[in-house]
Parts: sequence; C-alpha cells; structure tokens
Amino acid sequence: MSTLTEAPPPLSPPAPEQKAPRKRGRWTPYWLLLPGILWLVVFFAAPIVYQASTSVQTGSLEEGYKVTWHFATYWDALTEYWPQFLRSVFYAASATVLCLLLGYPLAYLIAFRAGRWRNLIMILVIAPFFTSFLIRTLAWKTILADGGPVVGVLNTLHVLDVTSWLGWTAGDRVLATPLAVVCGLTYNFLPFMILPLYTSLERIDGRLHEAAGDLYARPSTVFRKVTFPLSMPGVVSGTLLTFIPATGDYVNASLLGSADTGMIGNVIQSQFLRVLDYPTAAALSFILMAAILAMVTFYIRRSGTEDLV
Repeated sequence: MSTLTEAPPPLSPPAPEQKAPRKRGRWTPYWLLLPGILWLVVFFAAPIVYQASTSVQTGSLEEGYKVTWHFATYWDALTEYWPQFLRSVFYAASATVLCLLLGYPLAYLIAFRAGRWRNLIMILVIAPFFTSFLIRTLAWKTILADGGPVVGVLNTLHVLDVTSWLGWTAGDRVLATPLAVVCGLTYNFLPFMILPLYTSLERIDGRLHEAAGDLYARPSTVFRKVTFPLSMPGVVSGTLLTFIPATGDYVNASLLGSADTGMIGNVIQSQFLRVLDYPTAAALSFILMAAILAMVTFYIRRSGTEDLV
C-alpha cells in the first residue's frame, strides 16, 4: 500500500500591522456648541456683568456713573420697595395656582380623553401665541370693563361682594384691582402650564391604570397614587414656567392694575426708563433674580423629583 501524503497548505502572508485609528471629529461637538456659547456670552453673561457693575455705581446721568462699590444701593432698594416684592410674589403665586387648577384637568383631557380631537384642542391651547402679548392683555380691559357682561354676572352672583371683602376688587369695579392683574397673568401664562403637564401625562403607560383597576382601586385612588405622582415632572416644570416670568411681569399690572397694584417689574421699568436711576434699577433686578433663584431651588428640592419635562 502506498501512503499518500498531502502537501501542507500554503502559509498565508502575515497581516500588515494596523495603525491605531485616528480620532476624527474629536473637536466637532465643541465647534457645534461654539455658536450657542457665544450667544450666551454676548447676550446673557455680558449684560449680567454690566448690570452687576452698574448696581455698585454712583453718580448721575449728567455727570456720569462711576464704580464706587456702593453696595448700600441694594439695602436702600430693598427697604424702599419691599411691598412691591411681596406683591409680585403673591400675584405670581396666585396666578400659578389658578393655572394649575385650570390647566391640569385640560391636560388630562387632552392626554387620555381627547381622542381624535386632541390636535384641535392643542391648537386652541397655543392659539394665544399667535397674537401679541400686549394685544392679549389689552383684550382683558374690554372683558373686565365696568358695566360689561362679566362684571354684571359677578354682581348677580354676589361674587364681587366677597372679593371686595377680601380686598381683591373695589366695589363693583374689577379693573385696576388685584383680581384683574391676577386674571391677566393667569390667562397669559396658562399655556406654559398646560403644555408641560400634557407632555408628562402622555408619557404615563396606560397599563398602569389598568393594573390599578384590576386591583379594585377607585378612580380617585388611581389618580392620587398613580397619575398625579407620575405627572410631577410636568407639575414642577409648569409651575416654574408660570411663576418665574409672572413674578417679573409688568405689562399686566400696568394695563390692568393701578398704582396700588404695581409689581416690582413696574418699579424696575420706571427706574430704568423714567427716573433714570440705573444703579437702583440694576440692584432691584439682582435682588429679584436672587429671590427667584432661592425660591426655585427650595421648591425643586421639596418637590421630590429631579426629572423635569
């Protein structure tokens, strides 16, 4: 017998050494962020630094202002205008609560019950944005006019008697009262409450509601134990988006209120544009910013959620 020997397979050539891949595009994310960073520096950081220097200046518009590190301006502004600060916080908090009470049911309806009408209702929610903020506020002067249908209905229901006793209105008049200012704030900032609430409610898995129902939970229990806790990111986002701009607003108080209902935004506007006391105006702006930052920080920590919509 002959033994057949197979030839060994040819040796494959050695693979060429592969070089480490070059890190291409390592700086691309930073180049993409550069326009936004420049925008924030030019239109946000630089004005804040300028206003900070203005708040510690002394002088006049005729003689010119110089940085003298006069921090007493902050104390003088706070002691003189603290009623406007408290009034602004009170009006903004009242409008925020009203927006939450009005916006949550509507957001719940859009998220779970609207069906094919969802898009139409969403368009109606954002429809006020199609017109100017000033026009929307001026419309409330007609709605709340003396002798108008709204005031007539409130008089018939004796609502104005209660609001007058609380100090929100003056007799049969609604305009130039705190109630008119809060109504204007509520209307103008209500979409900022509804949209985050709707986004948060839409994320809730419907199977959680079904599971709660299978466990014989009542609808009120399902809302209290499942729906509302899961919608807290929307609640926190909506209240912040409403409270922060409402605190510094001056249009509603100027058009719908009076001298007795002026907010801190009206004072800042007057100091900048009429009195021309730039250091006081800048100091008031920084006091307002610090107060809002402190309240927002405390609120977020107490809300028990870090997930914002």
